Amino acid sequence: MSADLSHYLGMLRRHWWVVIAVTAAGLAAAAGFTSTVPKVYESSTAVLVQPVDQDANATGGRTKATINLDTEAQLVGSGAVATRAQQLLRSPRSPIDLARDVSVEVPPNTTVLMVRFSADTPEGAQAGSHAFAEAYLRNREDTARSGLDEQIKSLTLKVRQLTSNLAGINARLARSAPNSSTRSNLESLRSNSQNQLNSLTGRLNELTTTTVAAGSIISDARVPDAPTSPNLTLNLATGGVAGLLLGLTLAFARERLDRRLRTATDVRDRARIPVLASLDERTTPHFDDVLQPYGPGGRVFNRLRNEVLASMSTGDQIIVVTGASRGSASTLVATNLAAALARAGNDVVLIGAHLPDSVVDAAPLARMLGVAPTPGLSDLLAGRVGLANAMQRTPRIPSLRVITTGGAATAAGLMQSQRLRDTLQSLRKQAAYVIIEAPSTSSSADAQSLASLADAAIIAVELRRSRRPALVDAVEQLRRVGTPLLGSVVLPRLAGLRTDTPRPAAVTLPTPAKPDTADTAIIDTSRTQPMSVPKPAATRSGSGPATPRQTRTEGVDDATAVIDMKTEAASDEK
Repeated sequence: MSADLSHYLGMLRRHWWVVIAVTAAGLAAAAGFTSTVPKVYESSTAVLVQPVDQDANATGGRTKATINLDTEAQLVGSGAVATRAQQLLRSPRSPIDLARDVSVEVPPNTTVLMVRFSADTPEGAQAGSHAFAEAYLRNREDTARSGLDEQIKSLTLKVRQLTSNLAGINARLARSAPNSSTRSNLESLRSNSQNQLNSLTGRLNELTTTTVAAGSIISDARVPDAPTSPNLTLNLATGGVAGLLLGLTLAFARERLDRRLRTATDVRDRARIPVLASLDERTTPHFDDVLQPYGPGGRVFNRLRNEVLASMSTGDQIIVVTGASRGSASTLVATNLAAALARAGNDVVLIGAHLPDSVVDAAPLARMLGVAPTPGLSDLLAGRVGLANAMQRTPRIPSLRVITTGGAATAAGLMQSQRLRDTLQSLRKQAAYVIIEAPSTSSSADAQSLASLADAAIIAVELRRSRRPALVDAVEQLRRVGTPLLGSVVLPRLAGLRTDTPRPAAVTLPTPAKPDTADTAIIDTSRTQPMSVPKPAATRSGSGPATPRQTRTEGVDDATAVIDMKTEAASDEK
């Protein structure tokens, strides 16, 4: 759980600008939406609805009484009420258009209608709410009065009919004989007609005196102080949350799609490779530095030395250091690891098998360790010099000998030669450990060839430059040749760690002044570094002294090398 939390926090730390930018965009979009959307004001009028038949039994619910308030709420937005409201407002808008802006709410257990009207101005909202409430009451009153008039008209007609019938009955009684059966029937019929007439007359008198009260406005509409829409606070909150979620989604997608390795945790978790050592900007050397043994970076390589020695089996001597990407990461790791091993009293040989990527990066081992750039490995494998002449003892670390890359024009195919195998076998007898600085696995197959001859391998990973597929491919290449992978050494991006002062190339290849001097190396004493190297009688294999050669093997035609060591001498003096 803590590892997952650390991973997500690391993702936010790497892509925080995406989250902030998208969240800010969401807030800006919400603010822009709020400023462009027309403002809407709303005002409401409370209308008390009364029964028109004077039966006020409307308690206990909205639909159980004689007044169905749900029906009344629908009547507020009807066409008849909207037409009356248009007339009251004297608005050019159609009744249907006005009805879209009105809404009705019925509070529970009441006979009250809350008539709300929305408009683009406060005054329009107030006028519209009052107009619809007034139009509803007038329409309800007119409807009730119209029904009452119909009842009065009907009763009046019946009263006239009964009065006419009663007059006819009275005329017939006046002509009938006393004590006759006809007279008795007519008197009974007159009595019934008189009773009906009295009943209808009483009902008519009641209807004609009835007062129609459809309801009343108990709380009139007011001018709203602020618009109800758009809601700036709500819109900003919605835009911010939406932007935050989208930013987190984009950050997660960017993290998943980003193949670059950004932290040591990425190397361990995403590439599944153990991390032996991890350096930061404070502990990482510059391009041509060897770390001091008691400095922060030197202590890191001292611990790396201890872990390497503990991981290797008895009889293992050769360690190849390759990189997951082009650059100087493998050079820095191999050189400082070899120096750490040599400082512990081991006889170490460092082999530079990493051809430079550019002329500016030529002879990096020569600059770092203060030795001559030629002759080197390419000259040795080409048969121009012997092993004893190719090895140079470093002036600052006597237990460390170096075989530089060399000055041959090409080294194609030499890394797969039998001469290299023989050289490594000879070095096993002469040194305790052999460190091979190999090119990156992504730029050359030489790393795999060299790893097949080694006892263990280390991969140098330059963060923000190495990519996970390249690192996985490097591990796969080593696995296929059966070389045990000890782990990785993680360094920050080295491009930003170089000094601001430009350093000249250590090796330049000018055009020879005289063609007849092609077989002689020209040494410019004003541009070379004086070296006081003790000259042993013989190496452990019985070969010649391991001092830089000033002349090349006779009969071999090659470009003349001018060695520029001013800058290196100045760095050594420091």
